[in-house]
Amino acid sequence: MALQAILFDMDGTLLDTAPDFIAVVQAMRAARQLAPVAEARVREVISGGARAMVLSAFEIDPSDPQFEVLRLEFLERYQSHCAVFSHIYDGMPELLSAIEQTPLIWGVVTNKPLRYAEPIMAQLGLTERCAVLICPDHVAHSKPDPEPLTLACRRLGLNPANVLFVGDDLRDIQSGNAAGTQTCAVTFGYIHPDDNPHQWGADRVIEHPLQLRELLGGHWAIGDSQ
Repeated sequence: MALQAILFDMDGTLLDTAPDFIAVVQAMRAARQLAPVAEARVREVISGGARAMVLSAFEIDPSDPQFEVLRLEFLERYQSHCAVFSHIYDGMPELLSAIEQTPLIWGVVTNKPLRYAEPIMAQLGLTERCAVLICPDHVAHSKPDPEPLTLACRRLGLNPANVLFVGDDLRDIQSGNAAGTQTCAVTFGYIHPDDNPHQWGADRVIEHPLQLRELLGGHWAIGDSQ
């Protein structure tokens, strides 16, 4: 099936946003005279959001009254620190440039709230290049529900079958499959040690962004779907 667009998950796929999450966690621990936590501990639960990162970083039970205090502090600190150290993954600039030299367009479908996603995209100079940005603010149900991807395809005026969704979490692939898009899992994102992207049911699995560029020139046809 010919491709007309490629949609990316944000955290762990298009962008390495972990450095800002880690900085926030370490600042919160330092404010409480706690030693820094291992960075890998934060990275492997990023896909679970603020809740998962707070639970892991502070080893606190979610029923503890302090949990919600910590979660809200995390979100407040991240609001002012979400676009400081985050950066585009190695190889992704070349991939985006390659996409932009074809008839394809690209966009982002993320479970990251708009108030964080927009400033990060702007800081990295990606806003004007991105054809669509879908966040939880735009839908009633986030990934793994198909609604975010269905909305993205509708806004682009494209048949989901002509769209490829790339993500680093099982929920990304579940969302894409349910929406009827083609899917590609990456292994360079925030993968929990117990997860295996090869078992998520994606059409392709890649270890580096440039592998997708190679696939676009071979296994996936690019052009009009008619």
